[in-house]
This record gives sequence, C-alpha cells and structure tokens, in this order.
Amino acid sequence: MLTQDDVMKQDHAQPMLEFLDNPIWFALTTDHRILAYSHGHARRYPPDVSPLAALLHPTNDAFADLRRLVSPGEHVALFTANSLDVPGGWQVDRSRWIDQMICEVSLVPPPVAPLSLGTTDVPEMLELTAATEPGPFLPQTIQMGNYFGIRASDGRLVAMAGERLQTTAFTEISAVCTHPEFRGLGYARALTTFVAAQILAAGKIPFLHVKSENGAKIVYEKLGFRLRAEICLNVISLR
Repeated sequence: MLTQDDVMKQDHAQPMLEFLDNPIWFALTTDHRILAYSHGHARRYPPDVSPLAALLHPTNDAFADLRRLVSPGEHVALFTANSLDVPGGWQVDRSRWIDQMICEVSLVPPPVAPLSLGTTDVPEMLELTAATEPGPFLPQTIQMGNYFGIRASDGRLVAMAGERLQTTAFTEISAVCTHPEFRGLGYARALTTFVAAQILAAGKIPFLHVKSENGAKIVYEKLGFRLRAEICLNVISLR
C-alpha cells in the first residue's frame, strides 16, 4: 500500500497507477485536500459534497479515526483494492466489485463542445441525476470539478458528465447520464470524450468506475478506455 510519502516522491511524467487502488485517499490528500475532513489516517468529503471516504490502511486504528468523522447511522462509501472487513461498531450495508478503467490514448473532442455547468445549474443537475441514478450527486458535488451538459431545444438539461476524484496525476470522470427520453443520440459518448480530452490536455490521466454489466462499458472501451483493475465499492455505516 502506498503512503503519503510516496505521493511526494511521485514522478509526474510516469504516474504510479497503484495510486488508483485507493483513489479517494489520494484525492483527499492532494488536489482535493481543501475539501477533506481529516482525522489521523481517515479522510472524507463534506456530507453535502460526497459520501466518499477513505482510509490510508483499513486498520482498526484507522476505523477509529473515521469514527470521528462519521455520524451514527450515516452511510459513507469507500473504494478498496481488496474486500473490506470492518471492526465492531461498523456494518457493511453494501459491497460489490466494479471495474476501474483508464484512458491513456489521445482523444479528439466532439465537434460541438458541451455547455459548462455552474452553481446556478445545480437544481437541474440534481433533477437529472435523480432521474438517471449515475451515482451520488449532492448539492455541493459541483465543487469536485468541472461539469458539462447538453440541453434540448426547449432548454432542458438532458445529459451531463463531469469530474469527481482528482489527484496530481489522475482525474475521475463521473455523473455521466442522459435523460431516458434522449438516449441513443450519442450524448454520453460525446460528453465522456469531451471531458476525457480536457483531462488529457491538462496533463492528467482520465479514469472512471463502471459496473461490469453496464452497457456503457462497451462505449468506454471504444473510446480508448481499458480495464485497469476491479475495485471493491463498500458502503458502510456507524451503528
């Protein structure tokens, strides 16, 4: 397992893919450290930003540190390279393996650039994500990165995608979703391509997480994403 000292020693020209075994930790100790709630070897995002949390190592001491950051009954989600065993006082509410994919090839942005989304668009973004369930999107999630959308001719926000976890060398693409009435028009493909190209242009490697049975995985593969590893998504709560 990598330590924070490893982060400081990182060669940015050759980023260490092992950092993606614990991407939430490395986001909250590098580019997203300003968003981090921290105690000892535990980190988490503010509750209105994201339910994501992380441990440097899944030890009893680290879980004790996380206890200082989580309210009883509150659910937090961790990405781990191995199945997670929790100590007494915690319970695993959900656990499953998902695919982590990265893109290391050049991408040509779509001919029409999506619209940049800002804080005034959040109510519509919340409505769209509630209808499509691409993953947690909360009132302040927009603080995590840049988000882009496509509007229908009547002005409705019908598709979006953006950035979530960010480290010194990697940026995660997340919240890729299209309203059911507008699926099949290539919006998700265009948005993913655009966001990935932006990340690559900034000198970082785009990555994302997708359920292996999700048909979107085929789209990501056609764009140039490859499977890096299986990651365990663990939703846990404090009793």
